[in-house]
Amino acid sequence: MDKKRVAVPLVCHGHSRPVVDLCYSPVTPDGFFLISASKDSSPMLRNGETGDWVGTFEGHKGAVWSCCLDTNALRAASGSADFTAKIWDAITGEELHSFEHKHIVRACAFSEDTHFLLTGGVEKILRIYDLNRPDASPREVDRTPGSVRTVAWLHSDQTILSSCTDMGGVRLWDVRTGDVVRSLETKSPVTSAEVSQDGRYITTADGFTVKFWDANHFGLVKSYNMPCTVESASLEPKFGYKFVAGGEDMWIRVFDFHTGEEIACNKGHHGPVHCVRFSPGGESYASGSEDGTIRIWQTGQQTLDDVETVSANGLTGKVNVTADDVSRKIEGFHIADEGRTGQKEEVANA
Repeated sequence: MDKKRVAVPLVCHGHSRPVVDLCYSPVTPDGFFLISASKDSSPMLRNGETGDWVGTFEGHKGAVWSCCLDTNALRAASGSADFTAKIWDAITGEELHSFEHKHIVRACAFSEDTHFLLTGGVEKILRIYDLNRPDASPREVDRTPGSVRTVAWLHSDQTILSSCTDMGGVRLWDVRTGDVVRSLETKSPVTSAEVSQDGRYITTADGFTVKFWDANHFGLVKSYNMPCTVESASLEPKFGYKFVAGGEDMWIRVFDFHTGEEIACNKGHHGPVHCVRFSPGGESYASGSEDGTIRIWQTGQQTLDDVETVSANGLTGKVNVTADDVSRKIEGFHIADEGRTGQKEEVANA
């Protein structure tokens, strides 16, 4: 009889309210890291491989809608309903700067060269902050047609993209002129926009559709209909042969990039999935949900016989790396007992 194959995620507890955004750092000499944004107002940093909790950034007074790490994972940024975007020291957890806005900040992103922070939100204004001169007034890009939902940099920081909460499409802006150079048309509002690691594709999720766009010529490469409304999608970064999507049905689905065929369906969340992202090496992907948990799924599935002996990092035995081990040099970071390690949860569906 064939062994029943199930996905066995690492389950990362700690947030007390829905997880609404996730961002992986690139691989650094210290490994790679995962930051999460939640409506509980406290972004959290984790070891990206094991899910171990490194610490919590404390200081926001409202829901945190967006988070990101810079290229070296030395700084973090977050955008919040408290009308601020904050820059944090990712080593100590210290707040480095707080950028005041006039309304909710829904999106933020570091430039590739780490010198600038891009923000957007309910004000309908894209702002670029010079992190070398944090007290200087930001540059304001021309007003967007609606409340900003997502932002990202591409083309070696020469172009920025944004989507709106209340209308379809993605707009691409020339950083030098501040003008819209292209619009990517979608029927529904784009709730997730990701630039692939190699810079070739823009992955968008809008309503029941996941689309892939040529990031250089802006043509539509692939468009696939999903079985439910999806809120987020992410392309596997190393080979680009599959992508993951998550949405209102609480499941994480894996699809073949070339054909759109569903490869796997991972069940485990107890609420709608708000965000999914592949790790920088493509060996795993993370999902954040309305249920307040983050689940880290291995790209390769395991059998039931392997559940007790295979950990998230591929080693036999239990995961025994603690937050103290991965953050020995970190001082002043708040670490709570209940979120100290990622936990394995067996999810077997008949």
